[in-house]
Amino acid sequence: MAQLRQDFEKFEQLNTVVVAIGPEKPEPFSAYFEEHDLPFRGIPDPDHRILRLYGQQIKLFKGGRMPAQVIIDRAGMVRYVHYGKGMADIPGNDELLRFLAELEEEE
Repeated sequence: MAQLRQDFEKFEQLNTVVVAIGPEKPEPFSAYFEEHDLPFRGIPDPDHRILRLYGQQIKLFKGGRMPAQVIIDRAGMVRYVHYGKGMADIPGNDELLRFLAELEEEE
């Protein structure tokens, strides 16, 4: 989440709402956001409802909930998905920002 925080303003400039969804229960999830003063929104998903909705995987032998990045356009259409194969398999902000800039040009 530190990576998202670092470039949060760049995401905002591209009219992007950043939402982090985590497996924790509401109390520890909120505490983490407060402790780290994260500027974006967060949604706890301890029952994995959102996880299942977007096809995110859980692999217990690889550390649990695999990373997933999903970009949804203003019409509610999924336009980009990256499912991580491991905990460190996360696209860089540059890749996401490039995609968002292209999407912004289309609209």
